[in-house]
Amino acid sequence: MSPVYIFLLAVALAMDALAVAVGLSLKYKWVSFRQFFRLSFHFGLFQFLMPILGWTGGVRLERYIKDYDHWVAFFLLAFIGLKMIQESSSGREFVKSKDPTTGKWLVLLSLAVSMDALVVGLSLSLVSVSIWVPSVVIGVVAALFTLLGMYFGSLLKKRRTRYLETAGGLILIGIGIKILLDHKVF
Repeated sequence: MSPVYIFLLAVALAMDALAVAVGLSLKYKWVSFRQFFRLSFHFGLFQFLMPILGWTGGVRLERYIKDYDHWVAFFLLAFIGLKMIQESSSGREFVKSKDPTTGKWLVLLSLAVSMDALVVGLSLSLVSVSIWVPSVVIGVVAALFTLLGMYFGSLLKKRRTRYLETAGGLILIGIGIKILLDHKVF
């Protein structure tokens, strides 16, 4: 997988983290470096670990689905992309807590924004892509996008965050189509 596709994949996966960070920064007052660090570190860490978990599971399944793995990868990426696009238009609410960068809310938010990365890790194992470089890039990009989202969240209106998730969904669908084209199924 080329560095461009790895970066685009990381950007697409980071859109959830960016949208949540923007939403939280619009709802809460971000006043300390510790809050910025906690949220961006945890989002990045979970985004780094989840593809590795998905990839590990996918390697175990490879011999059973070897002949149609590219279709599985495409459908998984398309499903995640469509889910992101759908969620972007649903106007979901963010958690209500004194400080969502601590305790159980931090873990729940980190898991929520990284579940897509688990399925992407599975998809990457099905097309025999090494997971280490993509996982590091995904984690770093997610952490940086979280920081940017918190910082610039107050400058954006709440309704604009949905466009970020829509863009991420479209990128994932495009990568799925690219996998099919690489296998010459069209």
